[in-house]
Amino acid sequence: MLSAFTQKTRLILTDTVLRNRILATLGILVISRVLAVIPLPGIDAAKLQSLFSGNQLLSLLNVFSGSGLASLSIVMLGVGPYINSSIIMQLLTLMVPKLKSMYQEEGEAGRKRFSQYSRMLTVPLALLQGYAFIILFQRQGVLPVFSFSTLALDVLVVAAGSMLLMWLGELISEFGVGNGVSLIIFAGIVSRLPATLSQLYFTFDPSQLPTYIAGLVVTLLVIFGVVFVTEAERPIPVTHAKQMRGGRTYGGMSTYLPLRLNQAGVIPIIFALSILLLPQMVFQFLSNSSNTSVAHVSATLLGILNNVWVYDIAYFVFVVLFTYFYTAITFDPVQVSENLQKSGAFIPGIRPGEPTSEYISKVLTRLTLVGALFLGFIAVLPLILRSATGVQSLAIGGTALLIVVTVVIDVIKKIDAQVSAQEY
Repeated sequence: MLSAFTQKTRLILTDTVLRNRILATLGILVISRVLAVIPLPGIDAAKLQSLFSGNQLLSLLNVFSGSGLASLSIVMLGVGPYINSSIIMQLLTLMVPKLKSMYQEEGEAGRKRFSQYSRMLTVPLALLQGYAFIILFQRQGVLPVFSFSTLALDVLVVAAGSMLLMWLGELISEFGVGNGVSLIIFAGIVSRLPATLSQLYFTFDPSQLPTYIAGLVVTLLVIFGVVFVTEAERPIPVTHAKQMRGGRTYGGMSTYLPLRLNQAGVIPIIFALSILLLPQMVFQFLSNSSNTSVAHVSATLLGILNNVWVYDIAYFVFVVLFTYFYTAITFDPVQVSENLQKSGAFIPGIRPGEPTSEYISKVLTRLTLVGALFLGFIAVLPLILRSATGVQSLAIGGTALLIVVTVVIDVIKKIDAQVSAQEY
């Protein structure tokens, strides 16, 4: 095993193309981290830290912003608007047949046009989110109240910062290794690791050593679980019918249709965060209303939503529901059944056509239940650990850990594919 690892390392170092891709990826990630530490002017650092320490939702949004939101940097929105626009475009494929045809049937050219529409939608979303966040932080006293021209300038700056990160992410996808957007989020999560470790070091209590060991074991188990669920798949056997052409026999071979245990990835968590964010932002605005009744009701509802248990239960339920929803819009058993029938393939023991689609749908529903429950568990893992140990610094960020492990697996696969191509 060690010799194989040494050989792969040697191939990576000697492969000029792969080495340049890795260096390009690292260089672009460094640029994104530099941008994430350039703050907007006039920030009250003490109030900002207090706001984030008491708001679990903002802390999770900070994960997807690449840690730029916690410092109110010029890229405070991160790649969030681009992710949201991609989600909206995929949802629109359910209602607009032309978009569905473009995405699924027109090949690479259609997908490029689809991606271009997603980029165009990112611009208004970035402006809208930038305005909402700046107003929110102004009302919390984190930012001073600007004049209209200064406010407009700040909104343009943070929107442009989000577009810049989107462009850097696409540069990584094209000239680097791995998915650029995921890697930018990954870099933001990893950048917080030194601060987390230092906090753990300075607050270390020898009497809590068993708790720390238990936390380490749980972390390793969660990593194992994420790797297992990410890689797990249910193979459905498929047989291709024999065909006679020109006196020769074609087909007759057996393959399989892989159904992944987690078809949706981390998208359901992003969906759930978006849904949970909207009412909180609305009630936050209304809590400062001049109408006493509206302000009182909004403050009461905001307090309920900020309750840790209410938030985590809602978070778990939304993640499970959106896992089913996203799997349903991205994997169509009827289309898979039709494609198998057109290619002369069938599932042994299952009739082609509608029985095949029903069988695939039944298997997919069972698999999705396991994947959805796992994603929901990962989402609420911090609350479970805080309740079990009482040690705040051991609250493992399940969502962040899921993203990190998933991105690392994807990058390793891309590097292995490039190394294998060089070997051949």
